[in-house]
Amino acid sequence: MNTARTPDEESAAEERTAEESARARRVAVVTGAGSGIGRAVAVELLTAGWSVALAGRRPEPLAETAAAAPAGGGTALTVRADVSRPEDVAALFGAVRDRFGRLDLLFNNAGTFGPGGVPVEDLPYEAWRHVVDTNLNGAFLCAQAAYRQMKEQHPQGGRIINNGSISAHTPRPHSVAYTATKHALTGLTKSLSLDGRPYGIAVGQIDIGNAATEMTAGMQTGALQANGETAPEPVMDVADVARTVRHMAELPLEANVQFATVMATAMPYVGRG
Repeated sequence: MNTARTPDEESAAEERTAEESARARRVAVVTGAGSGIGRAVAVELLTAGWSVALAGRRPEPLAETAAAAPAGGGTALTVRADVSRPEDVAALFGAVRDRFGRLDLLFNNAGTFGPGGVPVEDLPYEAWRHVVDTNLNGAFLCAQAAYRQMKEQHPQGGRIINNGSISAHTPRPHSVAYTATKHALTGLTKSLSLDGRPYGIAVGQIDIGNAATEMTAGMQTGALQANGETAPEPVMDVADVARTVRHMAELPLEANVQFATVMATAMPYVGRG
């Protein structure tokens, strides 16, 4: 019985082997990885065996994130990067390509509230611009760099998950810059998702409400409500967000969670205002 394979069969087998090898060494970039949701997601992925590039503006918190992952997991690469600076973003993705050779996931997480509680008429332009540069321009720059690499690599494709917010749907009082950028991020997600189809690039968004992090620490003591009152709000474990991101990330590229909302069950979102 002749069991020799034809050249076409050999080629197909080699391609399957390359794809299996690439999937076995999955590589992610997590921006804003030095604290909060970014740290939780990075540790979750590292624990699951992903190689993760930890990006952020300050090296020390990134090192703390890397140290928080258990031994025996994936490889962590820390890269100092301000996502609002095109040259920093180019250097970040260049470092990932040089170290790992490919990219399977971008978790576009870096963001800022900006000055809290400032009425729109009093918001300095510099503060508005800082929020836009970080939350929207930074997300675009990172997505663009990831898209280019995912399109050019072999096997082709990958996944981008944008960190939206409940504020991508409904604002809080005095949050015009943050809310505007998060609404814009939804448009970015939809457009990237459409444009990525021919190249196996899946793009989705996770909208998070009241995960317990440094940024939301004050909510349990009191947050301004739409009726002008201040009231405490419930929070949820940030680990639940991280597990949701990992679920989205580990789907086959033929499947995509386009939008997911993960929130503290009793937070004032449904019916806000």
